[in-house]
Amino acid sequence: MAHDAARQRAVQAVKDAPEGHMVVISEPTKKRIQEEKYHAMIGDIAKQCKFMDQRRDLDDWKRLLVDAFAKVMRDAGTPIHHDGRVLPSLDFERVVQLGIQTKDFYVAEAAQFIEYLYAFGADRGVVWSEPKQKELQT
Repeated sequence: MAHDAARQRAVQAVKDAPEGHMVVISEPTKKRIQEEKYHAMIGDIAKQCKFMDQRRDLDDWKRLLVDAFAKVMRDAGTPIHHDGRVLPSLDFERVVQLGIQTKDFYVAEAAQFIEYLYAFGADRGVVWSEPKQKELQT
């Protein structure tokens, strides 16, 4: 809701909605520039870091980093709004992480994830391929 006219149109749409319809008001979802930023950062980490003494691809690093970020947020008492869960695989031989997807991040969560990636990279001496931009975090 960017301005009063948008709010007025939303109120009217609620008044005009058929019985049984639903309205959802939520925080804004992440911006494309945030998504591009954290994907670039994950790429830098994948190129420069190892996990369990092996190089991992971008998808593996993304899953590992999002899972670690979600734990940090839970431990801080501010879990991400669509927190994940872990279940055994259907044959009970593996563990499967479900539910956490960066596509569902709110703007604030994406900004916090970017800050988490900066901290993670700083601890491991990652050299970023582009400089930090404050406007990506708001």
